[in-house]
Amino acid sequence: MALLRVTSPHAHGPASTPKVMQQVLLATVPGVIVLTHFFGFGTLVNILWAALLALVFESLALALRGRELGFYLRDCSALVTAVLLGIALPPYSPWWLIGVGMASAILLAKHLYGGLGYNPFNPAMVGYVVLLISFPVQMTTWQAPLGVGEAAGVPGVLEALRACFSPATFDGVTAATPLDVLKQNNSLLIEHLWASEPVFGRWAGIGWEWANIAFLAGGLWLLYRRIFTWHAPLAFLAVLALMAALFYDGGSSASGGSPLFHLLSGATMFGAFFIVTDPVTSAVSVRGRLVYGALAGLLVYLIRVWGNYPDAVAFSVLIMNFAAPFIDHFTQPRTYGHRKVQKREEG
Repeated sequence: MALLRVTSPHAHGPASTPKVMQQVLLATVPGVIVLTHFFGFGTLVNILWAALLALVFESLALALRGRELGFYLRDCSALVTAVLLGIALPPYSPWWLIGVGMASAILLAKHLYGGLGYNPFNPAMVGYVVLLISFPVQMTTWQAPLGVGEAAGVPGVLEALRACFSPATFDGVTAATPLDVLKQNNSLLIEHLWASEPVFGRWAGIGWEWANIAFLAGGLWLLYRRIFTWHAPLAFLAVLALMAALFYDGGSSASGGSPLFHLLSGATMFGAFFIVTDPVTSAVSVRGRLVYGALAGLLVYLIRVWGNYPDAVAFSVLIMNFAAPFIDHFTQPRTYGHRKVQKREEG
Protein backbone atom coordinates (compact mmCIF):
# COMPACT_ATOMS: atom_id res chain seq x y z
CA MET A 1 0.00 0.00 0.00
CA ALA A 2 1.38 3.40 -0.97
CA LEU A 3 1.69 5.85 1.90
CA LEU A 4 0.74 9.50 1.54
CA ARG A 5 3.89 11.60 1.33
CA VAL A 6 3.43 15.06 2.82
CA THR A 7 6.22 17.59 3.16
CA SER A 8 7.02 19.36 6.40
CA PRO A 9 5.99 21.09 8.56
CA HIS A 10 3.70 18.50 10.12
CA ALA A 11 2.55 20.55 13.13
CA HIS A 12 -1.18 21.04 13.66
CA GLY A 13 -3.50 22.57 16.21
CA PRO A 14 -2.00 24.87 18.83
CA ALA A 15 1.49 24.56 17.32
CA SER A 16 0.44 25.50 13.79
CA THR A 17 2.12 28.40 12.01
CA PRO A 18 -0.85 30.81 12.31
CA LYS A 19 -1.19 30.10 16.05
CA VAL A 20 2.52 30.67 16.64
CA MET A 21 2.54 33.90 14.63
CA GLN A 22 -0.53 35.20 16.46
CA GLN A 23 1.13 34.60 19.82
CA VAL A 24 4.25 36.43 18.66
CA LEU A 25 2.07 39.37 17.63
CA LEU A 26 0.34 39.31 21.02
CA ALA A 27 3.68 39.27 22.83
CA THR A 28 4.75 42.53 21.17
CA VAL A 29 1.78 44.44 22.65
CA PRO A 30 3.46 45.41 25.98
CA GLY A 31 6.48 46.83 24.16
CA VAL A 32 4.33 48.74 21.67
CA ILE A 33 2.28 50.23 24.51
CA VAL A 34 5.43 51.44 26.28
CA LEU A 35 6.88 52.86 23.06
CA THR A 36 3.60 54.68 22.41
CA HIS A 37 3.58 56.11 25.92
CA PHE A 38 7.13 57.48 25.73
CA PHE A 39 7.44 58.34 22.01
CA GLY A 40 3.85 58.96 20.94
CA PHE A 41 1.77 57.27 18.26
CA GLY A 42 4.54 57.12 15.65
CA THR A 43 5.38 53.46 16.27
CA LEU A 44 1.71 52.49 16.07
CA VAL A 45 1.30 54.31 12.73
CA ASN A 46 4.49 52.63 11.52
CA ILE A 47 3.03 49.22 12.34
CA LEU A 48 -0.38 49.84 10.77
CA TRP A 49 1.04 51.23 7.53
CA ALA A 50 3.67 48.48 7.37
CA ALA A 51 0.97 45.82 7.93
CA LEU A 52 -1.13 47.16 5.06
CA LEU A 53 1.90 47.24 2.75
CA ALA A 54 2.92 43.75 3.87
CA LEU A 55 -0.45 42.31 2.84
CA VAL A 56 -0.26 44.12 -0.51
CA PHE A 57 3.29 42.94 -1.28
CA GLU A 58 2.54 39.43 -0.02
CA SER A 59 -0.55 39.19 -2.24
CA LEU A 60 1.40 40.49 -5.23
CA ALA A 61 4.19 37.97 -4.73
CA LEU A 62 1.76 35.08 -4.23
CA ALA A 63 -0.18 36.06 -7.34
CA LEU A 64 2.99 36.20 -9.43
CA ARG A 65 4.01 32.78 -8.10
CA GLY A 66 0.57 31.31 -8.74
CA ARG A 67 -0.09 30.49 -5.08
CA GLU A 68 -3.40 30.55 -3.24
CA LEU A 69 -3.80 33.90 -1.53
CA GLY A 70 -6.10 32.91 1.31
CA PHE A 71 -4.04 29.97 2.54
CA TYR A 72 -0.73 31.84 2.67
CA LEU A 73 -2.12 35.13 3.97
CA ARG A 74 -3.75 33.33 6.91
CA ASP A 75 -0.38 32.16 8.27
CA CYS A 76 0.20 35.75 9.56
CA SER A 77 3.91 35.63 8.72
CA ALA A 78 3.68 38.81 6.66
CA LEU A 79 2.00 40.60 9.55
CA VAL A 80 4.74 39.49 11.94
CA THR A 81 7.39 40.86 9.58
CA ALA A 82 5.47 44.15 9.35
CA VAL A 83 5.12 44.49 13.12
CA LEU A 84 8.79 43.68 13.78
CA LEU A 85 9.97 46.17 11.17
CA GLY A 86 7.48 48.81 12.33
CA ILE A 87 8.80 48.51 15.88
CA ALA A 88 12.44 48.67 14.75
CA LEU A 89 11.94 51.80 12.63
CA PRO A 90 12.17 55.25 14.24
CA PRO A 91 8.74 56.63 15.19
CA TYR A 92 7.23 59.04 12.64
CA SER A 93 9.03 57.49 9.68
CA PRO A 94 7.70 58.73 6.29
CA TRP A 95 5.43 56.47 4.28
CA TRP A 96 7.93 55.90 1.48
CA LEU A 97 10.64 54.77 3.90
CA ILE A 98 8.33 52.14 5.37
CA GLY A 99 7.33 51.14 1.83
CA VAL A 100 10.92 50.55 0.74
CA GLY A 101 11.59 48.54 3.90
CA MET A 102 8.54 46.33 3.49
CA ALA A 103 9.22 45.74 -0.22
CA SER A 104 12.77 44.67 0.65
CA ALA A 105 11.55 42.41 3.45
CA ILE A 106 8.64 40.69 1.67
CA LEU A 107 9.72 40.63 -1.96
CA LEU A 108 13.50 40.31 -1.70
CA ALA A 109 14.23 38.62 1.62
CA LYS A 110 11.22 36.28 1.67
CA HIS A 111 9.69 35.45 -1.72
CA LEU A 112 12.85 35.73 -3.78
CA TYR A 113 14.05 32.63 -1.92
CA GLY A 114 10.76 30.74 -2.15
CA GLY A 115 8.64 32.10 0.68
CA LEU A 116 8.26 31.24 4.36
CA GLY A 117 10.56 28.43 5.44
CA TYR A 118 13.03 28.91 2.59
CA ASN A 119 14.37 32.38 3.40
CA PRO A 120 17.93 32.22 4.77
CA PHE A 121 17.80 35.74 6.24
CA ASN A 122 15.38 37.36 8.66
CA PRO A 123 13.07 39.45 6.41
CA ALA A 124 12.44 42.24 8.92
CA MET A 125 16.16 42.69 9.55
CA VAL A 126 16.91 42.70 5.82
CA GLY A 127 14.39 45.50 5.36
CA TYR A 128 15.88 47.40 8.31
CA VAL A 129 19.48 47.11 7.09
CA VAL A 130 18.53 48.13 3.54
CA LEU A 131 16.99 51.30 4.96
CA LEU A 132 19.83 51.97 7.39
CA ILE A 133 22.45 51.79 4.65
CA SER A 134 20.39 53.65 2.05
CA PHE A 135 18.77 56.36 4.22
CA PRO A 136 20.97 56.88 7.29
CA VAL A 137 19.58 60.32 8.15
CA GLN A 138 15.95 59.17 8.32
CA MET A 139 16.92 55.98 10.15
CA THR A 140 18.83 57.80 12.90
CA THR A 141 16.25 60.54 13.54
CA TRP A 142 14.38 59.57 16.70
CA GLN A 143 11.61 61.49 18.43
CA ALA A 144 12.61 62.70 21.90
CA PRO A 145 10.93 60.54 24.55
CA LEU A 146 8.44 61.86 27.06
CA GLY A 147 10.22 64.15 29.50
CA VAL A 148 13.10 65.00 27.16
CA GLY A 149 13.30 67.95 24.82
CA GLU A 150 11.38 71.17 24.45
CA ALA A 151 7.91 69.65 24.27
CA ALA A 152 6.06 68.75 27.46
CA GLY A 153 4.32 65.81 25.80
CA VAL A 154 4.60 63.62 22.74
CA PRO A 155 2.91 63.94 19.33
CA GLY A 156 -0.68 62.76 19.09
CA VAL A 157 -2.46 60.62 16.52
CA LEU A 158 -3.02 63.40 13.97
CA GLU A 159 0.59 64.52 14.20
CA ALA A 160 1.73 60.92 13.74
CA LEU A 161 -0.41 60.55 10.62
CA ARG A 162 0.89 63.84 9.25
CA ALA A 163 4.48 62.80 9.92
CA CYS A 164 3.92 59.57 7.99
CA PHE A 165 1.93 60.80 4.99
CA SER A 166 2.98 64.45 4.86
CA PRO A 167 6.46 64.47 6.40
CA ALA A 168 7.32 67.96 5.14
CA THR A 169 4.66 69.44 7.45
CA PHE A 170 5.86 67.63 10.59
CA ASP A 171 8.42 69.29 12.82
CA GLY A 172 9.09 67.00 15.77
CA VAL A 173 11.49 67.32 18.68
CA THR A 174 14.34 64.90 18.03
CA ALA A 175 17.06 63.60 20.31
CA ALA A 176 20.05 61.28 20.03
CA THR A 177 19.60 57.78 21.41
CA PRO A 178 21.43 56.84 24.62
CA LEU A 179 23.66 54.40 22.74
CA ASP A 180 24.62 57.13 20.29
CA VAL A 181 25.32 59.66 23.05
CA LEU A 182 27.57 57.18 24.87
CA LYS A 183 29.34 56.23 21.65
CA GLN A 184 30.13 59.85 20.79
CA ASN A 185 31.38 60.68 24.28
CA ASN A 186 35.14 61.03 24.58
CA SER A 187 35.66 63.49 27.41
CA LEU A 188 33.11 63.09 30.23
CA LEU A 189 33.03 60.48 32.93
CA ILE A 190 29.93 58.30 32.84
CA GLU A 191 28.47 59.93 35.95
CA HIS A 192 29.00 63.42 34.48
CA LEU A 193 27.59 62.34 31.12
CA TRP A 194 24.52 60.94 32.89
CA ALA A 195 23.99 64.23 34.69
CA SER A 196 24.50 66.43 31.61
CA GLU A 197 22.37 64.50 29.14
CA PRO A 198 18.59 64.46 29.83
CA VAL A 199 18.11 61.42 27.58
CA PHE A 200 19.48 59.09 30.26
CA GLY A 201 17.18 57.52 32.80
CA ARG A 202 17.83 55.44 35.88
CA TRP A 203 19.56 52.47 34.25
CA ALA A 204 19.73 53.33 30.54
CA GLY A 205 17.74 55.82 28.46
CA ILE A 206 14.38 57.35 29.33
CA GLY A 207 11.74 55.22 27.63
CA TRP A 208 14.25 52.73 26.29
CA GLU A 209 14.75 50.94 29.60
CA TRP A 210 11.01 50.43 30.10
CA ALA A 211 10.52 49.36 26.48
CA ASN A 212 13.21 46.71 26.95
CA ILE A 213 11.55 45.51 30.15
CA ALA A 214 8.22 45.29 28.31
CA PHE A 215 9.74 43.25 25.47
CA LEU A 216 11.42 41.06 28.09
CA ALA A 217 7.99 40.39 29.60
CA GLY A 218 6.58 39.52 26.18
CA GLY A 219 9.54 37.26 25.46
CA LEU A 220 9.20 35.42 28.77
CA TRP A 221 5.52 34.83 27.99
CA LEU A 222 6.50 33.29 24.63
CA LEU A 223 9.05 31.17 26.46
CA TYR A 224 6.33 30.05 28.87
CA ARG A 225 4.13 29.17 25.90
CA ARG A 226 7.03 27.15 24.46
CA ILE A 227 7.10 29.08 21.22
CA PHE A 228 10.88 28.78 21.35
CA THR A 229 13.50 27.41 23.74
CA TRP A 230 15.63 29.42 26.17
CA HIS A 231 18.98 28.59 24.58
CA ALA A 232 19.43 31.35 21.99
CA PRO A 233 18.00 34.32 23.96
CA LEU A 234 19.78 33.40 27.19
CA ALA A 235 23.11 32.90 25.41
CA PHE A 236 22.62 36.21 23.59
CA LEU A 237 21.93 38.19 26.77
CA ALA A 238 24.57 36.38 28.85
CA VAL A 239 27.41 37.03 26.39
CA LEU A 240 26.35 40.65 25.85
CA ALA A 241 26.33 41.22 29.63
CA LEU A 242 29.62 39.37 30.05
CA MET A 243 31.36 41.47 27.41
CA ALA A 244 30.01 44.66 28.96
CA ALA A 245 31.23 43.53 32.40
CA LEU A 246 34.69 42.61 31.12
CA PHE A 247 35.26 45.94 29.38
CA TYR A 248 33.48 48.19 31.86
CA ASP A 249 36.21 50.21 33.54
CA GLY A 250 34.05 51.80 36.21
CA GLY A 251 32.84 54.78 34.22
CA SER A 252 35.71 56.55 32.47
CA SER A 253 35.21 58.63 29.33
CA ALA A 254 36.30 55.62 27.26
CA SER A 255 33.82 53.27 28.91
CA GLY A 256 31.53 51.25 26.70
CA GLY A 257 28.74 51.17 29.27
CA SER A 258 27.72 48.88 32.10
CA PRO A 259 26.08 45.47 31.61
CA LEU A 260 22.71 46.82 32.78
CA PHE A 261 22.99 49.73 30.35
CA HIS A 262 23.52 47.38 27.40
CA LEU A 263 20.77 45.01 28.48
CA LEU A 264 18.21 47.82 28.70
CA SER A 265 19.31 49.93 25.73
CA GLY A 266 18.43 49.89 22.06
CA ALA A 267 16.86 46.72 20.69
CA THR A 268 18.46 44.29 23.14
CA MET A 269 15.40 42.51 24.54
CA PHE A 270 13.47 42.94 21.31
CA GLY A 271 16.32 41.28 19.44
CA ALA A 272 16.86 38.55 22.02
CA PHE A 273 13.26 37.30 22.10
CA PHE A 274 11.75 38.35 18.76
CA ILE A 275 14.63 38.33 16.27
CA VAL A 276 17.30 35.87 17.41
CA THR A 277 14.61 33.23 18.04
CA ASP A 278 13.35 33.17 14.43
CA PRO A 279 13.00 29.41 13.78
CA VAL A 280 13.61 29.68 10.03
CA THR A 281 16.86 31.64 9.92
CA SER A 282 18.56 30.60 13.18
CA ALA A 283 20.36 27.42 14.17
CA VAL A 284 18.09 24.48 14.98
CA SER A 285 20.16 22.11 17.13
CA VAL A 286 20.28 22.72 20.89
CA ARG A 287 24.03 23.35 21.00
CA GLY A 288 23.71 25.30 17.79
CA ARG A 289 21.20 27.69 19.35
CA LEU A 290 23.58 28.32 22.22
CA VAL A 291 26.44 29.08 19.84
CA TYR A 292 24.20 31.13 17.56
CA GLY A 293 22.86 33.28 20.39
CA ALA A 294 26.26 33.71 22.03
CA LEU A 295 27.95 34.86 18.83
CA ALA A 296 25.08 37.24 18.07
CA GLY A 297 25.46 38.81 21.54
CA LEU A 298 29.21 39.09 21.03
CA LEU A 299 28.73 40.85 17.69
CA VAL A 300 26.20 43.27 19.17
CA TYR A 301 28.70 44.43 21.78
CA LEU A 302 31.62 44.63 19.33
CA ILE A 303 29.66 46.74 16.85
CA ARG A 304 28.09 48.94 19.53
CA VAL A 305 31.38 49.80 21.19
CA TRP A 306 33.94 49.64 18.38
CA GLY A 307 31.87 49.60 15.20
CA ASN A 308 30.29 52.37 13.14
CA TYR A 309 26.71 51.88 14.36
CA PRO A 310 25.41 52.60 17.88
CA ASP A 311 23.05 49.62 17.80
CA ALA A 312 23.84 46.39 16.01
CA VAL A 313 21.11 43.78 16.44
CA ALA A 314 20.14 43.76 12.75
CA PHE A 315 23.71 43.42 11.46
CA SER A 316 24.58 40.79 14.05
CA VAL A 317 21.52 38.68 13.24
CA LEU A 318 22.11 38.81 9.49
CA ILE A 319 25.77 37.83 9.93
CA MET A 320 24.69 34.90 12.09
CA ASN A 321 22.04 33.94 9.51
CA PHE A 322 24.98 33.33 7.18
CA ALA A 323 26.63 31.13 9.79
CA ALA A 324 23.55 29.18 10.95
CA PRO A 325 23.94 26.23 8.50
CA PHE A 326 27.65 25.99 9.36
CA ILE A 327 26.86 25.99 13.09
CA ASP A 328 24.20 23.30 12.65
CA HIS A 329 26.60 21.13 10.68
CA PHE A 330 29.06 20.95 13.58
CA THR A 331 26.54 20.79 16.42
CA GLN A 332 24.34 17.91 15.33
CA PRO A 333 23.35 15.66 18.24
CA ARG A 334 24.61 12.10 18.35
CA THR A 335 22.24 9.63 16.67
CA TYR A 336 20.13 7.73 19.18
CA GLY A 337 21.52 4.28 19.88
CA HIS A 338 25.05 5.06 18.65
CA ARG A 339 28.02 5.57 20.90
CA LYS A 340 30.37 8.49 20.42
CA VAL A 341 33.21 7.52 18.12
CA GLN A 342 36.50 7.41 19.97
CA LYS A 343 39.69 8.28 18.12
CA ARG A 344 42.28 5.57 18.23
CA GLU A 345 45.50 6.52 19.86
CA GLU A 346 48.42 6.37 17.50
CA GLY A 347 51.80 5.07 18.46
